[in-house]
Amino acid sequence: MSGHPASSSAVTIRPAAPEDLDALMALEVAAFATDRAERRAIRHAIASPSISLLVALDGAVLVGAATIERRRGSRRARLSSIAVAPSRAGTGLGRVLLAAAEAEALARGCGFLRLEVREDNGAGIRLYERSGYRRFETVEEYYEDGTTAWRYEKALGERAETPAPS
Repeated sequence: MSGHPASSSAVTIRPAAPEDLDALMALEVAAFATDRAERRAIRHAIASPSISLLVALDGAVLVGAATIERRRGSRRARLSSIAVAPSRAGTGLGRVLLAAAEAEALARGCGFLRLEVREDNGAGIRLYERSGYRRFETVEEYYEDGTTAWRYEKALGERAETPAPS
């Protein structure tokens, strides 16, 4: 997989491997109350040529993950999931994973990154807005439990141009 390994003082970011599957499932359970990815979806993401699944490791312990989806011919990538172990909440790991996801999207030829966030996820909204994302749409009843999603987008790199709405 291409991409740029990123690290901070405590974590290393790398592409997920098949042997990460059990740890990724445990992270899904720990990080999300609803809308969890299923085992077969994670297995598919690890092997897919159009999905980058990055993991954050603290030593040998998986403490976070980010999933970036791409479509052939599109300059937009989608951050479909970012998960941080509850024990690492508030440590800046989300920011590290977001930066790694942006670098991966850019390395794969995408000039824009989109995402959805629950309207009640204040920490996520602050992270995305402070990182330069702009909200462009609200989607009612987006999540399993009926919660509304806010859709955000950010232009990546120095030469990204504003895309036409799609």
